[in-house]
Amino acid sequence: MKSERNKTIDFSAADGEKYLKKCKAAEEYNGEPNSMVLGDAFCALNKVKDGSVDLLIVDPPYNLFKNFGGASFKKLNTSDYALYTEKWIKAVIPKLKPTASVYVCCDWESSLVIGGVLRKYFVLRNRITWEREKGRGAKRNWKNSMEDIFFATVGDEYAFNLDAVKQRRKVLAPYKENGLPKDWRETEDGKFRDTCPSNFWDDISVPYWSMAENTAHPTQKPEKLIAKLVLASSNAGDIVLDPFAGSGTTAVVAKKLGRRYIAIEQNPTYCAWAQYRLERAEKDSSIQGFSDGVFWDRNAKL
Repeated sequence: MKSERNKTIDFSAADGEKYLKKCKAAEEYNGEPNSMVLGDAFCALNKVKDGSVDLLIVDPPYNLFKNFGGASFKKLNTSDYALYTEKWIKAVIPKLKPTASVYVCCDWESSLVIGGVLRKYFVLRNRITWEREKGRGAKRNWKNSMEDIFFATVGDEYAFNLDAVKQRRKVLAPYKENGLPKDWRETEDGKFRDTCPSNFWDDISVPYWSMAENTAHPTQKPEKLIAKLVLASSNAGDIVLDPFAGSGTTAVVAKKLGRRYIAIEQNPTYCAWAQYRLERAEKDSSIQGFSDGVFWDRNAKL
């Protein structure tokens, strides 16, 4: 029995049948946006209109053994994982606009492969590292508490909305010039400075049991994390594509921020969770850690 405070989304596909029925089968999908697609990513991608996608966000299976709701991904040797990466990259490339941006999630080991393959097909622009805040201890190694996200673009013309992803940080030593605040302002919550985002993010809270966005998916990404990518690299009404949707975080965030989405997931249970979250987003568009048009330090705004 779950605690009353436990908000984790964790129902079976049978219990979530009414949500699952609203997902679109990959074989019948006709390519329209604002769709949660159930089925094989390569099949569904064939239905997506060429040159229609503004932003691609990919959270592929990392190259390690992982159970995803009964379907396991087995660790591959380096060359086979590179071929697997190349396979999905070749499938998504025709769908992207010449101005599209690409973000690919990975851990430290899979990044060694993914980065090299991405460079073959895109303009590789940066590698974001974010602190997971969680992680299992290891007896003979350092605890793994970081993940990476590669940032790439199709070409040299692309969207990057800097002001939309400023981070609000507390000012510890407020400096004044001519008696007035310099590069900071005082609010009801204290003294803050809105700073330019770097490629190291230490302000992300991994979803946990008392957060409304939390699901039982083993590798769920935080809404705040995805919100930064969506706001920086797309505009209202743009199409965001996620071919490995999991519990639907990218689609949910895109909807909350006024973008259109195409999300593909082969696991029926995860699809049902995603559809449930999408419907709930119609009434609640809040994103933990993001308010007043800025991103706050971890736990500053819960």
